Amino acid sequence: MSDLWPELTALFQTVFDNPGIVLDEKTTASDIAGWDSFSHMNLIAAIEERFKIEFSQSEALNFQNVGELAETVQKKMGK
Repeated sequence: MSDLWPELTALFQTVFDNPGIVLDEKTTASDIAGWDSFSHMNLIAAIEERFKIEFSQSEALNFQNVGELAETVQKKMGK
């Protein structure tokens, strides 16, 4: 999963327009300024486009933290 983190971090930095974002498995929406429902959907769309995957509505709305998000991305990519 370590090869996924730089790309996920770059996506978060772009979506939230904040080059200082540093992610770890426990990062949640409350840790990142501006992470609301609208930016969450932008983030999900950016991740789907970048990694050529698709989240179900349930998946997209129920990630507890970035670790769960990264794990799901990895599974969908077949890694």
